[in-house]
Amino acid sequence: MNRAIEELDSLLLRASRNESGTSVDSMKAKVVTALDALNGLLETVPAEALDKGKAMADAYIMPGEDLAPQNNIDPQFKQLESILSREGGVRE
Repeated sequence: MNRAIEELDSLLLRASRNESGTSVDSMKAKVVTALDALNGLLETVPAEALDKGKAMADAYIMPGEDLAPQNNIDPQFKQLESILSREGGVRE
């Protein structure tokens, strides 16, 4: 799992620098690989612990509440979003 996340992180860094090999397809593939790895890890967690964690998350997030209100977005995330949305920032 660690390797999948590191590879995704590396790809996102290269995309922020407009380097080659940072296509949307390659990013999607790395995200899917990282999510598969996380799902595999979650499969090792006992069901009781997952249920408790889900209950805590559900209690924390109010129904209808935006998960990431625009005024509370981390400035670094905003910067990454800006870099990736610029024309030519991510190649198709």
